Amino acid sequence: MVELSRRRLALLLVLAVLAGAALALGGAALVERFHPRRAENAASVPDRLVLSRVRFDDLPGWQDDDLSAALLAFLRSCRRLSARREDAALGGTGSFGTAADWRSVCAAAERVPAGRGAARAFFEGAFVPFAASNHGEARGLFTGYYEPTLYGSRRRHGRFTVPLYARPPELVAVDLGRFRPDWKGKRIAGRVVEGSLEPFSDRAAIAGGALAGRGLEIVWVDDPVDAFFLEIQGSGRVELAEGGTIRLGFAAQNGRPYTPIGRELVARGALRKEEVSLQSIRRWLADHPQVAPEVMAKNASYVFFEREEGAGPIGTEGVVLTPGRSLAVDTAFLPLGVPLWLAGTVPSPAAAAPDRTLRRLFVAQDTGGAILGPVRGDVFWGHGEEAAAVAGRMKNPGRLWVLVPKGLAAAVSASRGRA
Repeated sequence: MVELSRRRLALLLVLAVLAGAALALGGAALVERFHPRRAENAASVPDRLVLSRVRFDDLPGWQDDDLSAALLAFLRSCRRLSARREDAALGGTGSFGTAADWRSVCAAAERVPAGRGAARAFFEGAFVPFAASNHGEARGLFTGYYEPTLYGSRRRHGRFTVPLYARPPELVAVDLGRFRPDWKGKRIAGRVVEGSLEPFSDRAAIAGGALAGRGLEIVWVDDPVDAFFLEIQGSGRVELAEGGTIRLGFAAQNGRPYTPIGRELVARGALRKEEVSLQSIRRWLADHPQVAPEVMAKNASYVFFEREEGAGPIGTEGVVLTPGRSLAVDTAFLPLGVPLWLAGTVPSPAAAAPDRTLRRLFVAQDTGGAILGPVRGDVFWGHGEEAAAVAGRMKNPGRLWVLVPKGLAAAVSASRGRA
């Protein structure tokens, strides 16, 4: 009886930790990228996805996009979906059905011949568009991310002194939705100590050597700021001093809350709010090397990596991301694999140039700890200087439409976005 009581007490302690963490973390705590806070009343008025049926002619710019590029991204999601059980729910809110409900659409996608006209005919014939809103608010925030390049070595020497760590074996990640339905889409991570889930080491502790000497170092890079931004992007390439290139992708996160250091720099008076971007933060950190570690440590969150093989970075869905066609979403509302029409604006590669119009079909294939809410997305722009220039400054408003297979349209219309 004493042993049973101890076990029950340990379980209660773990659940208490989980409950507290659920309040502290939002969304699927995976790749973390820059974001502003939600509206002040977010805590009192929970986000709610509302879907309203429309026509394809109602989608701004629908006739102008080359949908064949989006079709290739959709096919990657379909091949992932084919490995799931037929009764596996896609997730999100709004009656998005099961894997079986999407397989006939995916089979039709495999048979689409090459060409813009054929791709358009497929999407218009197989799907019904729904306008997405948050309690009727159609406008949301859309940011960008990219695959950066770092310079490193397989061993520590010379200028290569900053480790990129693999996931520690004691790190425990928990999908809170498996414990309670109202925790759906929330995660926490830590380590078990004497039967209780305890917080894992924070950024400051890890930078101070908490994991050193354990053989967890994948590679050593030459710039702590580059390493910091690699975590925010979630994946990247490392050009090795020994020759060759390795690709790293997200493996785990330490469970600590993400704090945007742009907010810290604004609070210090180092930057104005309207100046905050990846580029401006990077410049400030480079210009203040003595203070940079202290500022970066304000973000207690830390990301661990793993080696990736293939043609590009892999998103949360488990497929290679397609530049300009893959979108990170909040899976508490929108499931991975669904096509999404985005209409908004995007920064030009040249900083002085005006924003460009963005009207394009994407596929939900990734997530992010900072991507919270039903009308919220993060565009993957690929690799290179132009991708970095666009992604680093993208904090633009936009609207979102969800494409649902015709066989599910009636159920989605009836649900009106209820959880």
